[in-house]
Amino acid sequence: MNEKKAVGEKAVEFLKEDIVVGLGTGSTVYYTLQLLGKLVQQGYSIKGIPTSSQTAKIATELNIPLTSFNEIDEIDIAIDGADEVSSSLELIKGGGGALLREKIVAKAAKKLIIVADSSKLVDWLGSFPLPVEIVPFGVEATKRHIQKLGINPEIRMVDGTPFITDNGNYILDCACPKILAPHEMEHDLNMIPGVVDNGLFIGMADMVITMDRNKEVIIMEREKQVTNTIHQ
Repeated sequence: MNEKKAVGEKAVEFLKEDIVVGLGTGSTVYYTLQLLGKLVQQGYSIKGIPTSSQTAKIATELNIPLTSFNEIDEIDIAIDGADEVSSSLELIKGGGGALLREKIVAKAAKKLIIVADSSKLVDWLGSFPLPVEIVPFGVEATKRHIQKLGINPEIRMVDGTPFITDNGNYILDCACPKILAPHEMEHDLNMIPGVVDNGLFIGMADMVITMDRNKEVIIMEREKQVTNTIHQ
């Protein structure tokens, strides 16, 4: 079974016509976009705000209408992926390098739905290197300040050169111990000069769509903190 396809497509069931949808980035949301594109071709009416140039390109190819914050005040529902999801629905995001725009879109959304295959579920955040977006100026100074928090940052490289985000910044991938206080770490990182934002998404996910051990889609909701099994 393709877990990413199953959970990515399931998210579309929570959308209604004539709403603004935050369109996330990554291999799981890809399937959300593909299904949305098919629905749009059939006359389904939505507007999307992409979290990356990559997503904007895919959406345009699928003829999904796009809008911007110049035209709207808030987003009805955002759908995005995650690199880690804790049992309390806290997230690490940014493996695709779009964490800043993803967080801006998530913050503007009335509801944030996360789609993630079962491999992304963890008891505690921290196994996946935490992405931190930083400005290019003063990289080494910023790294030294981050190291004082007890984590080890390394510049993300692509073909021997630093990865550049859609915002013209660098990404530091930070090896962390088990993150027992994610809210405090999110705050402490963002207080460092040179840090634009980090991949800890704390208290932001309203719903997580994933798979259980029986390969059944499950819905985890923050409000109820209960898990409902959906038989396919």
